[in-house]
Amino acid sequence: MATRRRPRAAPKQSSARDPRQRLISAALGLAAEQGWRRTGMADIAAEAGLSLHDTYALFRSKLAILIAFRRSIDEAVLAGPSPSANDSPRDRLFDVLMRRFDALKPHRKALQAILRDSIGQGTLVKSLPGFLRSMSWMLAAAAIPNTGCHGRVTARFVAALYLTVLPTFFRDDSADLGTTMATLDRRLRQAESLVNGLRPVTERVRKARA
Repeated sequence: MATRRRPRAAPKQSSARDPRQRLISAALGLAAEQGWRRTGMADIAAEAGLSLHDTYALFRSKLAILIAFRRSIDEAVLAGPSPSANDSPRDRLFDVLMRRFDALKPHRKALQAILRDSIGQGTLVKSLPGFLRSMSWMLAAAAIPNTGCHGRVTARFVAALYLTVLPTFFRDDSADLGTTMATLDRRLRQAESLVNGLRPVTERVRKARA
């Protein structure tokens, strides 16, 4: 199988240390150091050098901080280069999802702790709608239709595919995330084969309903 090219990187996020970013960075740092379950809002405020009053005005819960972090990752990916019209949908989606993994790479230890400590706490369930919205935006960034019933199904399909690559991403210690790239490429090829195989069936259903 041909080696996948390295996607063009998204621009780096702003290094401006505004209070919101300080709180996000503090939360991630504490999660990596002591775990998410043991980290409270007071700990995060102290680590960020902010008062509880100022912290409350910006974020009222740890979930709110995670939502802001997810949106910052979305913004970093969406700030990347527009897809090439010469690339296939699979190649465009590969580039976009790899930009997302690149943006998440500095925070892997924190993300592992957050995911581990959120099991059974309801955080993952509450985060699902936002995660699906992020995947819908990733489709848009890859110039893949994301509207209507078909778009919602596609976003869920891509979200499931993305989650299957996360374990590899967490274990990948290569400088260029080469193992993650290979796994993502393989998953996308498998998904493409599945979709192509189902296309005759979906076409017959569509015609029958017409």
